[in-house]
Amino acid sequence: MNDRLKQAADTVLANTVGSAGGAPGVVAMVTDRNANVYEGAAGRRSLGGDAPMTTDSVMAIFSTSKAITGTTLMQLVEEGKVRLDDPVKKYVPEIAEIQVLEGFDASGQPKLRAPKRDITINHLMLHTAGFSYEFFSADDLKLRGAKGIPSVVSGTFASVKTCLLWDPGEKWGYGVNIDWVGKVVEAVRGKRLGEVMQERVFAPLGMTDTGFVMTPSMQARRAVIHDRAMDGKLTPLPDLVLPQPPEMDMGGHGLYSTVGDYMKFIRMVLNDGAGANGRVLKAETVEQMSRNGLGALKVGGWTTSIPSLSNTGEFFPGLPKSWAYTFMVNDEATPSGRPAGSLMWAGLANLFYWIDRQNGIGGFWGSQILPFQDVSSYPGFVDFETAVYRNLKG
Repeated sequence: MNDRLKQAADTVLANTVGSAGGAPGVVAMVTDRNANVYEGAAGRRSLGGDAPMTTDSVMAIFSTSKAITGTTLMQLVEEGKVRLDDPVKKYVPEIAEIQVLEGFDASGQPKLRAPKRDITINHLMLHTAGFSYEFFSADDLKLRGAKGIPSVVSGTFASVKTCLLWDPGEKWGYGVNIDWVGKVVEAVRGKRLGEVMQERVFAPLGMTDTGFVMTPSMQARRAVIHDRAMDGKLTPLPDLVLPQPPEMDMGGHGLYSTVGDYMKFIRMVLNDGAGANGRVLKAETVEQMSRNGLGALKVGGWTTSIPSLSNTGEFFPGLPKSWAYTFMVNDEATPSGRPAGSLMWAGLANLFYWIDRQNGIGGFWGSQILPFQDVSSYPGFVDFETAVYRNLKG
């Protein structure tokens, strides 16, 4: 680690937790292809608490779970057990019951019709099936209310049996797609998704602090999720924990992990599928997973329908963005210094990572705050990434 990088990154973390209304606690790391070149933590695991935020603090990582689920699916593709153009109903028949929402009648009941084509695994991996999340779609939220469908954070299969907002393949939109991918993996492997991940991702990568169910050691190091009210006030929510154990291993958002563990996954992508204890993916699969799969379609921003869970926003507005399996791709260089063609994604409680295969570096910024794209944590991430690119060369 060079001194300039350490000083610049430490300053960003200190400013993020030290400013008025700043994040309660943050963990951030950077890796090259060999090892972490920066590790930092600042603040506390819970506002007003005694426990400092440490580099081994455990967080609900929400949608940064998705790339790990995508990896278990691509392993099946490598083995010839599934094809990306297979209809999902071949493996998970329940998806054939999902219909397209065309609006609501005068009594508030949804008007539904059959989709024009089958949902394929490819549609799910690229978020083009037509699914959304209830916090990014007022219509999805209204349909859940009308039909008594639980929230996705309930960790139930019922929570992803919602609706399509358009026909499969017609546009990009972010939603419960990867939870369905997890069901495909379970159907083919004959095991729970968490077991598959343990055997085929976590063990080869030496990830000992990641899972849908926290070990006692992980529970003891858990950082508390905080709520930021409209006036900026932060409140710890110590009881906000995803179901332990969940009814269903939610491949889209259900994992707990540490930033240090996730860096091992990022390094695997930087090393073309090779892990510390064995290969996870073939090099050509990582290459395929890193390419835009949307064709002419583009990734946009999001509009909140539950402001307590997410702000309305977009990553680098005005910059063209596409989607790969299962990462966002910036089609042009970002203002923070990330080159075109790099990968990134995020988790609802303000966790953000990027993977720059061109330069062989990746980073992760972890905090535990709702709503998403927090006024303190998200700018902190952008400042952190910018500091890395300015100072990495030493």
